[in-house]
Amino acid sequence: MVASIDPSEIHVPVMLERCVELLAPALDTVAPVLVDATLGLGGHTEAFLTRFPRLTVVALDRDTEAIALASRRLAAFGDRLRVVHTVYDGISDAVTSLGYATVDAVLFDLGVSSLQLDQVDRGFSYSKDAPLDMRMDSTSELTAETVVAHYSEDELRRIFLDYGEEKLAARYARAIVRARSAQPITRSAQLVAIIQDATPAALSRAGHPAKRVFQALRIEVNHELDVLELAIPRAVDLLRIGGRIAVMSFQSLEDRIVKRALQAKATSTAPAGLPVELPEHKPEVTLLTRGAELADDEERARNPRSIPVRLRAAERIRGIR
Repeated sequence: MVASIDPSEIHVPVMLERCVELLAPALDTVAPVLVDATLGLGGHTEAFLTRFPRLTVVALDRDTEAIALASRRLAAFGDRLRVVHTVYDGISDAVTSLGYATVDAVLFDLGVSSLQLDQVDRGFSYSKDAPLDMRMDSTSELTAETVVAHYSEDELRRIFLDYGEEKLAARYARAIVRARSAQPITRSAQLVAIIQDATPAALSRAGHPAKRVFQALRIEVNHELDVLELAIPRAVDLLRIGGRIAVMSFQSLEDRIVKRALQAKATSTAPAGLPVELPEHKPEVTLLTRGAELADDEERARNPRSIPVRLRAAERIRGIR
């Protein structure tokens, strides 16, 4: 299956030109190093390797199928590409294991990849019937089927509310527990039918009722928010002075974590009332974007997957390295 896929045909890099513009000043060195913390199908990495001939990219991904496809796509770049199979909160270990103490830039392209969305049997889409899997890393154990089958009603309600911001979380959790007592829920179509049946008619036309539940299950299965909270500070800590980070988020929960992490690094830690700000209290980064930037109208029309993107970036201005 993987061998027959052409990554360039199913993946259009989101906000590519703006990412290049934001990170380029940090890559103007003799032997720059960029970490692509979410390699995916390699579209962003390919562009950076092409445009910056002296660049080495350390590319991380948890999805072994994506790594296989991207590695084939980027084979012509030889040892300028260093791929590591890891979740992005493993960024520090991945970089140091390759012998780098610091890097010049880091790029995060969060969310579900085109490969994961488009391969029906991965189970990420509520619009196509498939096994309830949703693992970004097929070597991990927890699946959406396991969550749906074994989490208590309270646990299901919590993840639907916290990770899906679903107002009907309690109703959907109750419906799932009731349905699974009669028959195992193993496929996405079964789950969608349960959610649709539990949705009041007045709300059934306000977007697909399964959208937020599927998002919540995906986040739970892959621990996406937990690893993101760890990954952003670790990425900033890896940057040299003058190094830059750019992060693209595709839903509000991700963007909130990124915003909070970058703002914390951009804020003085001096205690209130201190007459002089000591060097160790000064901000570590300066923000390069005013709030979160959106894709322009042309890109949104050309590539619908760019519609929800929120881009934030920062430059490291203080640190021990």
